[in-house]
Amino acid sequence: MKMTYLKAVTTLELFPVKCVGCGMCLEVCPHEVFILDDGKAAIYEKDACMECGACAMNCPAGAIDVDAGVGCAAAIIATALRGDKAVCC
Repeated sequence: MKMTYLKAVTTLELFPVKCVGCGMCLEVCPHEVFILDDGKAAIYEKDACMECGACAMNCPAGAIDVDAGVGCAAAIIATALRGDKAVCC
């Protein structure tokens, strides 16, 4: 089962022109948002992005941008700190 958060709200952006095809984003993404397509990264499941920022932090070419800590990831962290149940998953 694929995880889906809020539809069409993620800040995730991929700049294919900068991509070097290393596949690091595929390795670090916990929700399989990316695939390799013709030697370059491509976004496969954008709505599965929880905006953790792992892809952008680990991309050696700077081909990915995401506002880590906003959206669902922020909601999960905030509710966990309060001891509440996550509200967006």
